[in-house]
Amino acid sequence: VLKDEDEQVRQAAVDALEHMAGILDEATAAALLEHLRDDTLQEKVTALLGVIPTSIGPLSERLQDPDPAIRLRAAEILAHLLDPRSANAFVDAMSDPDLRDVATDTLRKLGAIRDRVDQTMDDLRAVDESELKEGVRQEAVIQLHRIGRPIVEILIEYLEDDDWIVREAAADTLGKIGDIRAVEPLMVRLRSDSDTGVKEHALKSLGLIGDPRPVELFIEAIPIRPLRILAVEALEKVKEVEVLRPHMELFARLKTDRDGLISYNSGVILDKLEAATAQMSMDEEAWAEKE
Repeated sequence: VLKDEDEQVRQAAVDALEHMAGILDEATAAALLEHLRDDTLQEKVTALLGVIPTSIGPLSERLQDPDPAIRLRAAEILAHLLDPRSANAFVDAMSDPDLRDVATDTLRKLGAIRDRVDQTMDDLRAVDESELKEGVRQEAVIQLHRIGRPIVEILIEYLEDDDWIVREAAADTLGKIGDIRAVEPLMVRLRSDSDTGVKEHALKSLGLIGDPRPVELFIEAIPIRPLRILAVEALEKVKEVEVLRPHMELFARLKTDRDGLISYNSGVILDKLEAATAQMSMDEEAWAEKE
């Protein structure tokens, strides 16, 4: 579709891929890389790869491409992404005269980002007064969120930290960044963390991301009082509404719940499912008319 003769079709394909950037797998990213050799697509493909988290591996491999133009384009995209997973590839690229400058600059920036995150977490860990911890945690999240996607992998590491306040900050920030790589690690925190606060932030962050994978965990969290409202709010934010259909009876019961937030969000979910059903019926009728 990216090579379609119609510019509108090509642009629609680019827009669709950009919209799905967070869920595209590595194979799709690798397939896109092949289009870097097409002069008419280079600009669009470069922009796409710059927003696809799973492109790091394929792009890193392209630093060894025999074509120096492809090597440099891949290095420039990786430099834009500033993902720590590309560090080893850039170290290897230091011996390539065509890539030495961009590799040196990117490694310097990656080191500075790592130092910034580590220092922020160390400062948070050093707060002894319990009444000050929450304020410092919130400030840490604000500072880390400004860095964005380049720190996702580092924050995932910090989800395993021994200090609950550090795990809370990592979970909270990952939700605000909204990168899909955080879904599975956050699910682990929601499922098994020993601290209720960490579970709350993991649940809230999973809701912000909107991925359907944690739906069953959300359902299981509804009977747990500290997590109840957050669980229903997270369910309302799930982007693929059809995965909620098996739980329609539960939402119908929750719609009459005495808690206003639970009642409201359950009603919104039911409305979405009803709208989806109506849309499917309209689509089926349209197909029937065509036949």
